[in-house]
Amino acid sequence: MYASHFCMMKTVLTIAGVDSGGGAGVAADLKTFAALGVHGTCVITSVTAQNTRGVMNSYDIPVSFIKEQFDAVAGDIRIDCAKTGMLSSPGIVRTVAKLVKKEKIPLVVDPVMAAEAGGELLKDEAVSVLIEELLPLAVAVKPNVSEAERLSGLKIRNIKDAGKAAKKIHDLGAKAVIVTGGHLEGTDVLFDGEYTYIEGKLLKGGTHGSGCTYSAALTAEIAKGASLAEAARRAKKFVEYAILAGVKIGGGAAPVNQLAHTLGEAERYRVIKNVEEAVELIENNMPAGLVPEVGCNIAMAISNASSLPDVAAVSGRIVKLKGVAHAVGCVAFGASSHVARIVLTAMHADSSMRAAMNIRYSEEAVSACSGLGLHVASFSREDEPEGVSTMEWGVSEAIRSAGRVPDVIYDTGGVGKEAMIRLLGRDAVQVAQMAVEIGAMMGRNR
Repeated sequence: MYASHFCMMKTVLTIAGVDSGGGAGVAADLKTFAALGVHGTCVITSVTAQNTRGVMNSYDIPVSFIKEQFDAVAGDIRIDCAKTGMLSSPGIVRTVAKLVKKEKIPLVVDPVMAAEAGGELLKDEAVSVLIEELLPLAVAVKPNVSEAERLSGLKIRNIKDAGKAAKKIHDLGAKAVIVTGGHLEGTDVLFDGEYTYIEGKLLKGGTHGSGCTYSAALTAEIAKGASLAEAARRAKKFVEYAILAGVKIGGGAAPVNQLAHTLGEAERYRVIKNVEEAVELIENNMPAGLVPEVGCNIAMAISNASSLPDVAAVSGRIVKLKGVAHAVGCVAFGASSHVARIVLTAMHADSSMRAAMNIRYSEEAVSACSGLGLHVASFSREDEPEGVSTMEWGVSEAIRSAGRVPDVIYDTGGVGKEAMIRLLGRDAVQVAQMAVEIGAMMGRNR
């Protein structure tokens, strides 16, 4: 069983340089491969003294040892697709071309010429060797605009120019060319005999390593069997996530974050499980008397939440059923508006306060909250300005008056509005436990 599982994983190879700052090159490639579910191997061509500000120096690995690395990998491991990155000298380009040609490995060529943070990575005399010996082996060549200009000899000012350059590079022998559109309003131009335009957006975020990340994602998707056009679309989507989540780690260009999407999905799963655990706690332990007439809900947001789809809650609320609290519906993101707005408003003041729940108001319940040592604040609906959302305004007003995000915010209602208590905390289980303890305290006080 295990052997067949392992055989299903595709294996890819990056032939590239090492960025000592960890933002580009082999580091970016291997992180991308892992995030996309393929096994990454590597052949190191150069090492650089590099950080977010630029390349200070570089050292080329001797071609004899590049060959030893390649033979070690290819002699033992099936390579489904390979990519090249930094190939700085004519000798390195020529050696890599011979090795790939001998093994007949599908190849993506990323003609890395300069670092995002600054610094030349491809010597002028190596360009002609790359064109003559490496491009004809490529299933896809992925230049950015400046690299496409250098390979084609054409000036690129717009999408039409990018198409002309892609065709000219294609005529040099590559099966397909993708001119990436970071400088073309975000649109990539794919030419493989026909034009395909892959639209995107110009994004703000970290861009150091974006080219390496795109070509590594393209390599991984090709290895997994995607068509070139589909692989290009997936690679673009992947790098967009990575750019948006780029992290400023130094004084220069911020590196992209290849694990952003994977970590984001993992966090959303953890939030769902936390809310589900909280719901179970409520159903088994919270007195039904704490359920308001309109029902209650419990919600929790992901750490960087900015909108309702970033907050998970019960899709159909929690109601009283046969004398107990009962959740109607499943836990899902975007399932709540009311309680989710409480969470988002609280997070504006304190990003760690990511969960909330509403329970039935009573003076007894408020007294129990105080008795448990919870920080209690309130607002009056009579002071609510016209044209505002009660939840955003009321919660903000209570936070302002308390000088912090309180554990409990209540109001005594208004015309057509049920009085309500809101519990806030760092996660849904903590908030549910607060509700259970409030119910227990009320029971002891009777």
